[in-house]
Amino acid sequence: MKKGFGIFWMLYMLFFAIPFPMILYYNIKSDGPANLNLINPWLALGVLALSVVLWIITLVGYFRKWVLSNFTAKKNIEYLNKNGIHRKAEIKEAVKVSKDGSKYDSYELKLLFKNLVDTEILQKAFVNDSKPQQRRFESGKKIDILIDKEVKRIPYFIFAGTEATINVPVIFLICLGWLTLVVLVSGYYMYSYLTENMGMGWRFIAFWHPLVLCPAILLLYRVGLSFIFKLAGGGKKGEAELIKFKGIKTTANLLSVNQTGTYINEQPMVLFKIEYVDYQNRTRRSELKKIVNLLELDVVRQPTIDIFYLKENPDRIAFASDLNEIS
Repeated sequence: MKKGFGIFWMLYMLFFAIPFPMILYYNIKSDGPANLNLINPWLALGVLALSVVLWIITLVGYFRKWVLSNFTAKKNIEYLNKNGIHRKAEIKEAVKVSKDGSKYDSYELKLLFKNLVDTEILQKAFVNDSKPQQRRFESGKKIDILIDKEVKRIPYFIFAGTEATINVPVIFLICLGWLTLVVLVSGYYMYSYLTENMGMGWRFIAFWHPLVLCPAILLLYRVGLSFIFKLAGGGKKGEAELIKFKGIKTTANLLSVNQTGTYINEQPMVLFKIEYVDYQNRTRRSELKKIVNLLELDVVRQPTIDIFYLKENPDRIAFASDLNEIS
């Protein structure tokens, strides 16, 4: 259900990034040709250069995400196998998520283990079991894991003995898809020039042309979603994982809870003012913003709440309940 919902929103956003600007542009353009003689050629070249830069940033970003990330993950797994910090993890819960007849049995696990500063944490993880006859992934059993001591590389931890391989046919198809996208964008430049230049070169291009708007909207989505995530309490990328794997858990007193007036998906953003004692027995006060589900508003009435704080920087904190959901 969640996957289908995600696909719907992805297609919905994609419509407003690509087809919608084109529909608007060509409908407005059909009202009558523009007087291209009045357009400053240097301005047109500037807009053209802007569109090329936007497309390059967009396409390079997709290539890094779709292709290079696989090689980076493989390299990071090899690094963890050699340099990862060993921990013994207990399987608190194991739920089979693969369908009958699948090549591998897949499980969603809840693991309990000590982080890099020996604080017990709960961590969600997904695993494909290539040896189901050994029944390694059952509740109550213990498995060996390796954690990145710097918590900078993705994945931040792996199961001991994990082997990383690159699926060459899949990577080839992804590269082919990316190249198809590059060809389509290049072809659209050619199509636009041939059908719109009216003998005046690139003077037809403007800030509202799809060649400019489409990549701009796609990049805006990337920046906007990151901002929303940060606004919702996620912090900068990797911040929550860093606090979880290198943080100390404690119970904080709730001093006050106030609405900020901001809503995300009709859920209120709440400002928590808390007080806690760090490992050096120093009392600290801090603030955290969090999107609170309307069905979970009882959290604002509790006198205390569990948090994690970074040992080397106790002012960097996160709610324990949020960190438990990280997978």
